[in-house]
Amino acid sequence: METDIGRTQRKTERRSIVGERIKQCKTDAERQEAISEASKLKAEVKELEATLDIAEKECLSAALAIPNDSHPDSPLGPESAAITLSTHGPEPLPPDPKRDHVMISEQFDLLDLKSGSTVTGTSWYFLRNEATLLELALTNYAMSIAVQRGFTPVTTPDVVRSDIAVRCGFQPRDDTDPPVSHMYHITPTNPSSPELVLAGTAEIPLGGMFANKVFSSLTLPLKVVGIGHAFRAEAGARSSDTRGLYRVHQFSKVELFAVTEEEASESMMEEILSVQKSILDGLELPYKVLDMPSEELGASAYRKYDIEAWMPGRGSWGEVTSLSNCTDYQSRRLHIRYRPQGSASDSAPARLPFAHTLNGTAVAIPRLIVALLENGAILNESGEVTSLRLPSALKPFWIGGSGRNIVQWSGA
Repeated sequence: METDIGRTQRKTERRSIVGERIKQCKTDAERQEAISEASKLKAEVKELEATLDIAEKECLSAALAIPNDSHPDSPLGPESAAITLSTHGPEPLPPDPKRDHVMISEQFDLLDLKSGSTVTGTSWYFLRNEATLLELALTNYAMSIAVQRGFTPVTTPDVVRSDIAVRCGFQPRDDTDPPVSHMYHITPTNPSSPELVLAGTAEIPLGGMFANKVFSSLTLPLKVVGIGHAFRAEAGARSSDTRGLYRVHQFSKVELFAVTEEEASESMMEEILSVQKSILDGLELPYKVLDMPSEELGASAYRKYDIEAWMPGRGSWGEVTSLSNCTDYQSRRLHIRYRPQGSASDSAPARLPFAHTLNGTAVAIPRLIVALLENGAILNESGEVTSLRLPSALKPFWIGGSGRNIVQWSGA
């Protein structure tokens, strides 16, 4: 059975033949007949090309929806099937609603949700006073550790082309028909401009930074740490998590990203995990490392580790970092390849291999503020919060304050 591609090729060839015949016509009648046939073929080819274009886009959309493989050691099932790999930090405090970060923030004027709602909407916020300084200290603290571990510092754009986000594996994951995007889309003023979105994480622009490039294997691994903002349109979707800063539409984030040879990505995953643990160890928080199950991997992740910190005011553990080995899932879509050097064989590979990419959270600011406030609240005998104890690792990055003396440093 002849395909649309075959018909298009055959009619295009036929149209070329008719074009040559028009040049050789000796009478007006012959010429008009040939011109009429050429016009008919032109319309048919145009219609077939339009059909092929639609089919090509449908095939591409279906291909992009195919997720990565999963690691053979990744547990199968929903979030509840996650395996705890290790626990760290001090003994978790008992759950205590007096330690709720929203109540603490209201008492010390650290968080303005009402103005955020007025200015933008629900799940938007203003940080104030020591909370603002805490964001700056956390950012610089995490950056300092990452840079010491060989990551190159980068600031990232918050706006990216939507196709870059799709290539990185960020696609709707809900069950609605049609699926609802979890990203904020920017309406272009010029219809010919590319479709833009607000980045859901600095992972997207960091991945795009390496797109369409070929690297020497001698330069790998490439390790960068990026500062950016994350924008999440679905932040208010889960009512149990929408209180205060835990699930918001915008937050500051420091992101770790690496490009490696294909055989080196699993060891790089452990290296990034050690950076994340070093950051959290310095923050003196109780936390646990989880090997996430298949239904929580997302499209791009081959394996994913989450770190959850204890939040006594919420009375539960909450995710504060995530780490994914995406193998060559993103690099195939972004065209990130490398040229092997110094191999035992003198012959070059027939095709350049695709690199492996990994990404991990260094700090997601709001959730760490939640954990630090709830664990660091100092209560008097009446159960009232009188001050905040913060980890001494942040003190070198603290730029001053309002003179209210509500912050105490651990070990002081």
